[in-house]
Amino acid sequence: MWRPQISRMPSTNVGAGSAERMLEGKVGIVTGAPRGIGIAICHNLASKGCSLVLNYTSDSSAAAAEELASQLQREYGVKAVPVQADLGSENGPEYLISMAKSSFQHPKTQKFQLDILINNAGVAHNNKIDEVNAEDFAWQYNTNVRGPLFLIKAALPYLPHDRSGRIVNLSSVSASCGFIGQSVYGGTKAALEAMTRTWARELSERAIVNAVNPGPVGTDMYWNSKPDFFDMIKPFLQNTPLAAPRDGVDSKELVEASKKAGGRPAYEEEIAGVIAMLCSPDAAWSTGNVVCANGGFRFSV
Repeated sequence: MWRPQISRMPSTNVGAGSAERMLEGKVGIVTGAPRGIGIAICHNLASKGCSLVLNYTSDSSAAAAEELASQLQREYGVKAVPVQADLGSENGPEYLISMAKSSFQHPKTQKFQLDILINNAGVAHNNKIDEVNAEDFAWQYNTNVRGPLFLIKAALPYLPHDRSGRIVNLSSVSASCGFIGQSVYGGTKAALEAMTRTWARELSERAIVNAVNPGPVGTDMYWNSKPDFFDMIKPFLQNTPLAAPRDGVDSKELVEASKKAGGRPAYEEEIAGVIAMLCSPDAAWSTGNVVCANGGFRFSV
């Protein structure tokens, strides 16, 4: 499918960041940082004063991670450090935390505190029941479930002790919508939501823990999907309250493409805005939730 020119959210919208530096002095990790939603998350948090560790997995993402780090430092005056670590491997999460500590610990006291952790990295592959195989199952569960769990375990010694920590897990509407072909992927996101609730209790004196569940997001992956994907998703988008494209606000290209798809996908900045709200001091009384970040595609209950 042709990809319309919608790389940035219209300036008339809210949610793309704030001049108020409510996260000044905080240190955060964003996994899967230099792609898609990760980029928008990094810009939003950095615009609020948060210094960041930008995690990426493959060599092909190295240049993008370096450029993102430079841009964040230049535009927002924060420290940003790219770190390559495969969170789907057994040692990747621990290595990422060790590199974060070495980059941000106090030079004299060696103290290191990790204030914000965004579990954004994830992989997806659709297989119907008769196509499921052990390799794909292990790949998705290792990255989407074991990776975040081992990362929290490695980060545990460095989380705050005053409930000021913020952990946000990127789930998906796939955890609860039962899409065909997503026995494995949907299962990984449901597991992540279950861990969110467990961590909210276990870490109650350290951090609040929430998840968000995006639906379709206007990334290259979305616009390059096959026609049968858009046939499947169209009835859902038609019933999504905020998915109606807006003449005069959204680009003409997006409006036309969205009419064919049944509605528009989210802008990456819109997902980042919900995540940033959950990282703010005002979120202090909210934990263990799956928060709607999908325009009403799937209501939170």
